[in-house]
Amino acid sequence: AGASLPSQGTVDAIIDQVQREARDGPMEAGEQGAVLVEKARRAAGQLLNAPASSIAFASSGSTAWSMAFQALGPWQPGDRILVGRHEWGGNLASMELAVQAGARVEVIPCDASGAACPVALEAMLDAKVKLIDLTWLPANGGLINPAQAIGDVARRHAIPYFIDAGQAVGQLPVDVQALQCDVLKSAGRKHLRGPRGTALLYIRPEFLQHLNPAQRDVFSAPWTAEGFDLRNDARRFETSEVSFALLAGLGNALHEINQLGIERVWQRVLQTSARIREALRQIPGISLHDLGNTHSGLIA
Repeated sequence: AGASLPSQGTVDAIIDQVQREARDGPMEAGEQGAVLVEKARRAAGQLLNAPASSIAFASSGSTAWSMAFQALGPWQPGDRILVGRHEWGGNLASMELAVQAGARVEVIPCDASGAACPVALEAMLDAKVKLIDLTWLPANGGLINPAQAIGDVARRHAIPYFIDAGQAVGQLPVDVQALQCDVLKSAGRKHLRGPRGTALLYIRPEFLQHLNPAQRDVFSAPWTAEGFDLRNDARRFETSEVSFALLAGLGNALHEINQLGIERVWQRVLQTSARIREALRQIPGISLHDLGNTHSGLIA
């Protein structure tokens, strides 16, 4: 669940950009680097069924999630944040700023299988709920939370909906239109087989107006004669200083998975994990502890 080995093509893409910078200079090589970043952005959009303009890149999944969360404020006493029982610790750490302002973090009850329960979620809702956040696939087992059903509830009640898809993107099909999420993030180094130090952040275009990033520079908010002009796409969450080499590698990894086909990847994951689970059941003293009715390739 922590990382996957990159392909040789991904390693080569990283090295090529590093060598370009060493030969031509970082600033001169930046022109080609920017081209590679936009190519990666289009590939990410294709994988997630999202406009390229709704994709931002970050240095880690936790950084991406935190930037979007911090842009939501300000938080008021009594505001409620609803999270799944399996919420990632880095996301909870970011919520501490809201808690310090008087917001409450509450856990969505699980159904009998151990998955977040959409019916129980809907029963919790009131005007004080400002965010629903779900870790889709926890890192400690094969549980697949019902992200689309949770999205249906969030959309019916017009409540912002964030998804941590760090273990999902690259393992199973991810369609942000079907999920109806406002924000989704994932790391590059996991199932995408991209390099460490890269991450994806999806922002629903219609939701962008509700996000006011705390961190800005002349890339996210270009300086014009009239002042600083915050970008009207997901790049408002990016900065001028990036590793073009790492994003070139991520772009290659995204291209490879799009070429292979995420449905094909997912079927292979299901087949392989089913064989492993069955083999584990035959070993005396071994027991499986995966929650949920359907399972990912992660095994507990």
